[in-house]
Amino acid sequence: MAIRQKTEMTIKLTGRGTSHARSETEIDGLTVVIDEPVARGGTNQGPSPTATAYSALIGCTNVIGNKCAEKLGIDIGHLSFEMEVDFDRRGVLLIDEVKVPFKAIRMTVASDGPASQSELDMVAAETEKYCPISKLYEQAGTDLTINWRKA
Repeated sequence: MAIRQKTEMTIKLTGRGTSHARSETEIDGLTVVIDEPVARGGTNQGPSPTATAYSALIGCTNVIGNKCAEKLGIDIGHLSFEMEVDFDRRGVLLIDEVKVPFKAIRMTVASDGPASQSELDMVAAETEKYCPISKLYEQAGTDLTINWRKA
């Protein structure tokens, strides 16, 4: 008998600041370390909070993209990513409140599989429908551009 997955859930985490720049979050039995670089007073034991946020887009696109490709019966092989983020740092520098700190994100997704460009376009369209992290950025006002291509 198949297990019926919940469509909505509450996710619980715990965390603690171990210094002014470093935090640890416990989730799913793992410890996630978020830190600042040494130049900003951290110990560089993990990515910064902002780097963690935009790195999540790569992870989510990979997971949801592969799920969508499988559902469509398209072999995309492995994906690689290149990303540029236009980040308005006035907020983190305490200069001014910034409504949309990540002004624009441009990401290229490259597939090394046998899928044609038209098949990749189909996977991209489905991924755009379902990736929660891309929706988060779009709803926040980020100009998000994601292009899929053959590697």
